[in-house]
This record gives sequence, C-alpha cells and structure tokens, in this order.
Amino acid sequence: MRVSQLFTKTLKDAPADEVAKNAQLLIRAGFVYKEMAGVYAYLPLGIKVLENIKQIVREEMDAIGSNELIMTTLQRRDVWEKTGRWNDDVVDVWFKTKLKDDTEVGLGWSHEEPIVEMLKQYVRSYKDLPISLYQFQPKMRNELRAKSGIMRGREFVMKDMYSFHTSAEELEVYYNKVIEAYKRVYDRLGIGNDTYVTFASGGAFTKFSHEFQTICEAGEDVIYLHREKNIAINEEVIDDAIKELGVSRDELEMVKTAESGNIFNFGAQKAEDMGLNFVSDDDKQHPVFMGSYGIGITRAMGVIAEKFSDEKGLVWPENIAPYKVYLVNIGNVDEQATELYEKLTSTGLTVLFDDRNERPGAKFADAELIGLPYRITISERLIEQGKLELTYRNSGETELLTLDELLAKIS
Repeated sequence: MRVSQLFTKTLKDAPADEVAKNAQLLIRAGFVYKEMAGVYAYLPLGIKVLENIKQIVREEMDAIGSNELIMTTLQRRDVWEKTGRWNDDVVDVWFKTKLKDDTEVGLGWSHEEPIVEMLKQYVRSYKDLPISLYQFQPKMRNELRAKSGIMRGREFVMKDMYSFHTSAEELEVYYNKVIEAYKRVYDRLGIGNDTYVTFASGGAFTKFSHEFQTICEAGEDVIYLHREKNIAINEEVIDDAIKELGVSRDELEMVKTAESGNIFNFGAQKAEDMGLNFVSDDDKQHPVFMGSYGIGITRAMGVIAEKFSDEKGLVWPENIAPYKVYLVNIGNVDEQATELYEKLTSTGLTVLFDDRNERPGAKFADAELIGLPYRITISERLIEQGKLELTYRNSGETELLTLDELLAKIS
C-alpha cells in the first residue's frame, strides 16, 4: 500500500475531548475516527490491526474445536425474559428500541440467551454434544462512563464463544482448555507476560467468573496479585476470594489492570431456565451444561496501544501490525524506491510505502507515529553505498545493510 493511496492523514493533535492515550494516538495516526464518546469507526489501518487480532483468536478457537458463526444484533424480548435479564434492574446496559409493528427488541449486549434458544433446534440427544460456537460481532452496551478510548466502548467488537456439554465434568475440562487457549492468544498478541487469570465477580452472568486482566496503568480495574503463586484477584471480590484461595491480603500486590477477556461457567442454570435439554443414553431428559467465553477484540487493540507506545507514537508488535515495514524514499530515487517496494512485497513482506513528496522529517515522524515494526530508508547516498537503512521501531536502533542482509533479518 502506498501512503498516497490512504484517504486518511496523520494529525498533529487529537480531538480536545479525547482524554485516553490509546484513542489519542490511534486517531492521530489514522487508525480510528471518533464518532462520539465510546463510539469509534475503524479506518483502513485500524481494520488491518483488528483483522490480525481476530485471526490469532480464530486460529486458537478453531484449534479447540469451536465453530464460527454470526448471530443477530437484534434480539427478542421474550428470549431474555426467560432468565429475567430483560429487566433493566438486572442488566442496566441495554439499548432497546421498537420495530415498525411496535415489537420491542434489544440491541445485543451479549448472546447467552439467544444462543441457548437457537440450540433448542439442534440438540436432542447426548450424541449431539459437545458443541462449541463462537463469533466476532459488534456489541452494544449503554455504559455510564466511556473515558478509556477503545478500551471501554459503548459499541465494540467482541469474540464471544459458547460451549454446551452433557455434564459438569465435561464442561470443566473444556473450560480449562479455553483458559489455555486464551493464554496462547495473549502470548501471541504480545501481552501474555502481563496478563493474569483473575478471580472475579460474575456480575450479570453468574456469581463468580474468571477474568483475564492485563497490567495497564490506564486500566479501570484493580487486582491483587501474587506473582510467585500466579494468583490474581479482582478488588471487588477480594474478601471472598481470599477465603477460597487460602492467601492473605498482606501477600498480595495491588496493580492497575484492564480486563482483556472473561469466561463464565454457567453449569446447568441457563439450560434449566430456558428448557435446553438432551436425552441421555438411558432415555432420560437432562439439562445441558454451558460455558461462556469472551475476548474484547477492539479492547485488546486499545490495551496494546496503551502498553506499546512512547512519546513518538505507537509501537505495534509484529503479529498484529497493519504492515511490517514502513518504506521511506528520500531525494530523487522514485524509480529505485518503487523497484525496492516491489521486491519487498514479492518476498511476502507487507509494506506501507511513503511515496509522498514530503520532507524527510515529516515522513520519519509519521513512521514513528504509525508505529510499524521496521522502517526502511532509501536515498541517493545510500544507493551509492549499496546499502539500505533499517530502523527498529521498538528500540530506535539503525543498521546499514545490503538488501540481502536486510531480508535475512526481517523476512
């Protein structure tokens, strides 16, 4: 992709009402556009990051036998009334509206009830189980506060997954598989070392849950952490959890975090409330056991933008960067720069080529703001030396290399 073909331009300043660092940087670098508080559009560079995150998540969910689908955003009132969660006193983040025929509907904030309702059509026997289904879909939540950029939105993209089983034991085995799959996801996103499986409240879902909390000063959560024992407890359940886990508060370190994911073990409760049953091999009816598992895709992007950035701009990990290389040409080398661009892309490298007629300082500043892992510079002086300049965004270090040497390092 050539920078001249991008419809967005980098900005010197973010909107005055944007206080979150992640959103300030993403807006200035041309990854997102702010529609209103907690609501953002994702532009071409932002879409590439989201798709890279989604692909990592997709590969790990597929690896544990889940099937991808897309459910509806419009949701029926009667489905949610079966569990009492249509009531605003129980779930206070609903966006609700009416169809032309005066039917009241909700805009999906989660999909537990609708997917249980759907499974009634497909589950009859124990032979139909287990089932695991996941989707990537915008969620709508009428949050009271939306001050953390894309880390806490009123409209956001989530990966939500639901599994269905014949027994509590079978669910527990799969639940633990998901925990391990999530750990692999966060490792691949580059935040695994700072992300902890955390004992937490189930909120509107169930009494207790597990959250995946990532250490981040801009986060809205506080957890108590025992690094050696790998124990993490959300502040909101600290007293109850200490009793369960057998640790004392004095042993725990308090840290600021952002919730990057969560998982819930519903047991048979949801199926009992909604009448999702299966016939066992002894011809008796039993309720299905269910788990629910979420990763905020846009939230993960925001957390990474917060954690991997500096005073110059974003610093994307290679696995999710929109492009791997930012190519800068300086001086009268358009022909040679185009030839280099084509050589780099022919090797499979993804390249953003800054082909603009701009001063070098402006190109370098944009390269640092956008934050691709590598910057390659070509100029008349470098061509005379038979070298290219390779700069590492995460360290700022620069090397002069031949093309073959450069490709050996970054391909």
